[in-house]
Amino acid sequence: MATLRGILTLVLMGLNLLFWIIPLYLVALLRLLPVPRLRVACAQALVRIAQNWIAGNNLIFRLTQDIHWDVEGVEALPARDWYLVVCNHQSWVDILALQGVFNRRIPFLKFFLKQQLIRVPLLGWAWWALDFPFMKRHSREHLERHPEARGQDLEATRRACEHFRHKPTSVMNFVEGTRFTLEKHAAQDSPYRHLLKPRAGGIAFVLGAMGDILHRLLDVTIVYPDGAPSFWDLCCGRLRKIIVRVQVREIPAWTTQGDYQEDEAFRARLQAWLGEMWTAKDAEIERLQARAASA
Repeated sequence: MATLRGILTLVLMGLNLLFWIIPLYLVALLRLLPVPRLRVACAQALVRIAQNWIAGNNLIFRLTQDIHWDVEGVEALPARDWYLVVCNHQSWVDILALQGVFNRRIPFLKFFLKQQLIRVPLLGWAWWALDFPFMKRHSREHLERHPEARGQDLEATRRACEHFRHKPTSVMNFVEGTRFTLEKHAAQDSPYRHLLKPRAGGIAFVLGAMGDILHRLLDVTIVYPDGAPSFWDLCCGRLRKIIVRVQVREIPAWTTQGDYQEDEAFRARLQAWLGEMWTAKDAEIERLQARAASA
């Protein structure tokens, strides 16, 4: 029965994707026309289509799954604001959980994506149509060989995000850089019990490109009391409970005013700021897991 439920869920999600991807592509093509008012209207329509797409997935999960959601901290979030969203990362289910929690509560979540992901079938062009920023970051080794490229990736991202100034936006970043596993935790010798080490470089990149328009940071903690599920576990109904806690933090002005790559003092200060946040998150996960175990 679990396998049948999984297949049913996947089929319904596929149909939901096909249902919304067609009008999304059509509106995206209309948006290419050089008519400013039409472009604005199309941009708004694209977001509504994406929100309906996510709402459809949420409905599918409600119909096919029996998941208890324990969510706190989203009740009073202003819907029209600019947010940087950070979260611990355990599973691909995290993205669906975040979309489920924040859909139509805050501006549509945008992820910074690697340039290569635009080639993903169906979804790559959908992300492009929805103004997800695609970035091509140069490695330290590349910059050492080609110093003339220094700053190009940041400037390109600034240009890609320029239109975010005209409409409220939420930018999502998994600062651990990868999903948590016990093997990765041990290899890192992580100082946290439930988290990998945060990578401040990604946050610095986002703040450097958009820091003057991002007003607040949403510090999101996701806990799966029965262990991190795979996407297939979710589809098969093996995920029973999701705990989500959201804390609103102000973004200090100094975080947008330094050069992370070149300024060692600024780099250390940003890493310490993010490390303090991660220490508090680790303690919160421990508390939530202990409470769930005793319930």
